[in-house]
Amino acid sequence: MTEEFYRIRRLPPYVFAEVNAMKADARARGEDIIDLGMGNPDGAPAKHIIDKLAEVANDPNAHRYSASRGIKGLRKAQAAYYQRRFGVDVDPDSEVVVTLGSKEGLANLAQAITAPGDVVLAPNPSYPIHTFGFIIAGAAIRSIPAAPGPDFFDRLRYSMAYSVPKPKVLVMGYPSNPTAYVADLDFYAKVVDFAREHGLWVISDLAYAEIYFDGEPTPSILQVPGAKDVAVEFTSMSKTYSMAGWRMGFAVGNQQLISALTRVKSYLDYGAFTPIQVAATAALNGPQDNIEANRQLYKSRRDVMVESFGRAGWDIPPPAASMFAWAPIPEQFREAGSMEFAKQLLSKAQVAVAPGTGFGEEGEGYVRLALVENEQRIRQAARNIKKFLAEHG
Repeated sequence: MTEEFYRIRRLPPYVFAEVNAMKADARARGEDIIDLGMGNPDGAPAKHIIDKLAEVANDPNAHRYSASRGIKGLRKAQAAYYQRRFGVDVDPDSEVVVTLGSKEGLANLAQAITAPGDVVLAPNPSYPIHTFGFIIAGAAIRSIPAAPGPDFFDRLRYSMAYSVPKPKVLVMGYPSNPTAYVADLDFYAKVVDFAREHGLWVISDLAYAEIYFDGEPTPSILQVPGAKDVAVEFTSMSKTYSMAGWRMGFAVGNQQLISALTRVKSYLDYGAFTPIQVAATAALNGPQDNIEANRQLYKSRRDVMVESFGRAGWDIPPPAASMFAWAPIPEQFREAGSMEFAKQLLSKAQVAVAPGTGFGEEGEGYVRLALVENEQRIRQAARNIKKFLAEHG
């Protein structure tokens, strides 16, 4: 049989695969690749978190199936986090579910609430799961601007007026991956008002809530009165606590959406390994100084990248938040495009970046730079890039 499966037909070849293959080949040849492509934190969780993992893993009774929706202590810890960080009260029993990372949670919620042919509004450019989670579930995507400005609401109104059928879901994420855009509480209030008026579900991705640099702390959409009527929000411990490989995240908010996600998950998984859930509880309930340390680490790396790349001849707009910089590709490579520029940068400067087209067609002309190498390595990347750009006019 040669017919391609239905859902596979809806997925284009993964844009990052070619760059990743080139990166692997270069490393196999012994080349020292400075990897600014993948948002993979290079730090480790705080010692008390790892100690709690080891302690519970040594309990013979801890290796059974866990709870798909998350152990109660962890759900209570997440509810406590929302109260102290955002001043939002959530019910750990009906408004919180533990996910295997925010990516899995978004994808499973898409499966839970999407019927074939549903229309979903999603930013472009954006993190791929924001669109492809719903594409896999059978939805049609209508793009909206990633920036939280007037154009965002103009496109929302246009999409509601001219889409058939009417959109059912709005997806957004701030601080944004890849663009590092940030949103304020007034913006969220307008989104909630619009959603309630038009019968839209809102999915907010707040994975980078604690990585902000120059302004006020990142708000949550759930701070808006009435937001829980229409919205659910995903958070992750991956970047906040340097626990990316642990796959630990949460969905918080609207009871109907949380119930739907919980029910789908009950068919798909038995929850994260219990020692991981207990250690995550210790992270949320324990000392929080490592959050500020991580925030300062990424800010310092951002400053070094902006300064050193600028001296190398490549101006990088300083991101206000997240662990990424969203950089226009140098003028002489604009016609070649972001994919070709990323390949050239990898093969000739030994620096890996993520081509903007991997985040949607509106990402063309940009690359994403991850702040996941130390300052010395970032400066080395700048020296390599300076030489590369000099050789290309």
